[in-house]
Amino acid sequence: MSRPDKLAKNKISASTQQYLDILEIREDTVVMRDGTLRAVILVSSINFALKSEDEQNAIISAYVSFLNNIDHTLQIVIQSRELDIKNYISGLRQKEREQTNELLKMQTAEYIQYIEELISMGKIMSKRFYVVVPYNPLSDKHKGFFSSVMEVFRPASLVKMKEEVFARRRAKLTRRVDGIISGLSSMGISATQLDTQGLIELFYNTYNPVTSNNQKLADVHELRTTEQGQTPGL
Repeated sequence: MSRPDKLAKNKISASTQQYLDILEIREDTVVMRDGTLRAVILVSSINFALKSEDEQNAIISAYVSFLNNIDHTLQIVIQSRELDIKNYISGLRQKEREQTNELLKMQTAEYIQYIEELISMGKIMSKRFYVVVPYNPLSDKHKGFFSSVMEVFRPASLVKMKEEVFARRRAKLTRRVDGIISGLSSMGISATQLDTQGLIELFYNTYNPVTSNNQKLADVHELRTTEQGQTPGL
């Protein structure tokens, strides 16, 4: 690659990065450019229609109680992605080749054909459900207004928090996350907070839907996210 082309590529990459609100991802937390924090919870789904009337009423009651106990904002995100089952099909073909029982081998081949015909009729989509929990220093009632404002509205180069500031804010965010997970559990919904690796993969797959299908992200320990203050691929 010639030097002008390389400089142009770096310029495009830099201009793309500056439009993202994410400053860095560390210790299972998303740090935004304005100094606020985000935690992301992956939650399961429940089939409400298959529940009995008593179970439905119990879920509704638990949901109302859950909402009434929240004293901060949160965001519910539903992400639909085309389900990639190439590896699943490849695994089935491998089992077909290794099968010594002719009847089972034939049934495996028929099952593979059925799956391929099913896929050809339309895309198979998978859904994932997330709850985004924020923490904004301005919402801290124990601090003075001007003190909170000064912590939030500062240049991005200064927002890269000192360890003690980050630890204090993250502790408050963690308490919120624990409360949300407890409330979801009361409705029979399983929930778990995404760790650093999960967060990076989530944003990588979201911002790079085509590339992520062909190029998987490396382990978080191999990425210098906290040192560079950015997430690769964004």
